[in-house]
Amino acid sequence: MGGERRAVGGVRGAGGGPTAVLVHGLYHRPGHFAPVADGLRAQGVEVAVPELHRGSLAADTAAVQAAVDALAEPPLLLGHSYGGSVITGVRGARHLVYLAAFVPDVGESAAALGGASPQLRDAVVPGEGPEGTTRLDSGRAAEVLYDDCPEPLAARAVGLLRPQAPGCGRGVPVHHSWKRTPSTYVVCAGDRAVDPALQRTLAARCTGVREWRTGHSPFVSRPALVVDLVAELLGAVSSRT
Repeated sequence: MGGERRAVGGVRGAGGGPTAVLVHGLYHRPGHFAPVADGLRAQGVEVAVPELHRGSLAADTAAVQAAVDALAEPPLLLGHSYGGSVITGVRGARHLVYLAAFVPDVGESAAALGGASPQLRDAVVPGEGPEGTTRLDSGRAAEVLYDDCPEPLAARAVGLLRPQAPGCGRGVPVHHSWKRTPSTYVVCAGDRAVDPALQRTLAARCTGVREWRTGHSPFVSRPALVVDLVAELLGAVSSRT
């Protein structure tokens, strides 16, 4: 999509228009998705970006479920990395997008699926908060999560990272929405955090697959790419409803 962008589905504003919920991963915050959210809102999409870090997968899932339930229309639900475990357990989405994300099946957790690179594991250091809390080393985080970003963007993204409470990645979803909801998996072929080979295996569980030559965080390095995908999928969904 190039040049002037049109409102998705020809509708602008809330109440009956296209909707999307963007779900961040571990250590991340809603602010990491700000360029994507702004780009979608400019096209008339109502966007929610809930804050996770609620202490468990169940609590994170409940927070996203509340955001979905508050919208006038069933949204496209995008989950990044650990956010894939979260959106898996949420009901009421019209389409799921797994962005370099985990797609757990019955009894599986993100931690059990593995795939975290040695570089990512090396970047994790004990935090200064409650016992078990961890954080990411800023220098290593930039190299692993934002290696394909210009330095100013990578620095901003690292500055937004926050400590992570223990246990979320070991949570097992109660529901598995990808079994009954159309879904698209985006493989990030240059990912240094989650093994692209694992991503391709998980992508087979989804109804559609895209592959991008990006690192782990295209919402930072190439937000327009994410905006265009969401807008495209919302348009395709709208045409079928």
